[in-house]
Amino acid sequence: MIKVLLLEDDPDLSSAIQQELIRNGYSVDCLSDGETGMLYALNKDYGYDLAIVDRMLPVIDGLTIIKAMRRKGIQIPVIIITGMSALDDRIDGLDGGADDYLVKPFHIRELLARVRALTRRPTKMQEIQVLSYGDLHLDASARLITCKDHELTLTARETELLSAFIQHPETVFSREQLVLKVWGSDSEIEPGNVDNYISFLRKRLRELKSACEIKTIYGTGYRLEGPAHA
Repeated sequence: MIKVLLLEDDPDLSSAIQQELIRNGYSVDCLSDGETGMLYALNKDYGYDLAIVDRMLPVIDGLTIIKAMRRKGIQIPVIIITGMSALDDRIDGLDGGADDYLVKPFHIRELLARVRALTRRPTKMQEIQVLSYGDLHLDASARLITCKDHELTLTARETELLSAFIQHPETVFSREQLVLKVWGSDSEIEPGNVDNYISFLRKRLRELKSACEIKTIYGTGYRLEGPAHA
């Protein structure tokens, strides 16, 4: 049974999420404050498979908890749920180590779809440990991307998205194709949201000073290109 850690201080929302997760076959531990949540999140003995974290928790905020998890090497998927909808807030959350970002109010069916998507695919990513294209080398299991003397840790979403591009370099993917590859056929994510993740990946490649680029093919989609196309 998949075990979920839920950190949410709104009792009504927490109860609703917990009931739906249990009804769908998940085991759930619920906590309402960041201090206790931090203790549970950093304890590997609890064996959580996924965490759902409210960004604005009392005492210790959710983003601080997620950053602490990543520093300790806890790489389980994390979904941030928050009322903060600005693009900069989303970028901060994903850069801080979250794998997905869901803005309140949301339908719990959408949350469940994202939970399913994040918990069903790790084995697929482990089939090929290291992928290379141009000056990029992606260790999918460790979520580590390297370029010459630079390296960065990616989120699970970024890893799967970049993996799709590296395995099929110079192939044009539509938004719909990327949704199927990364989120799955039962995901309720809008194809337009792919643009945000492409933006995040482009930022990563710039930070690495890579010669590779994710190019927009207008009216069609996106393609990973190496220096030969520059």
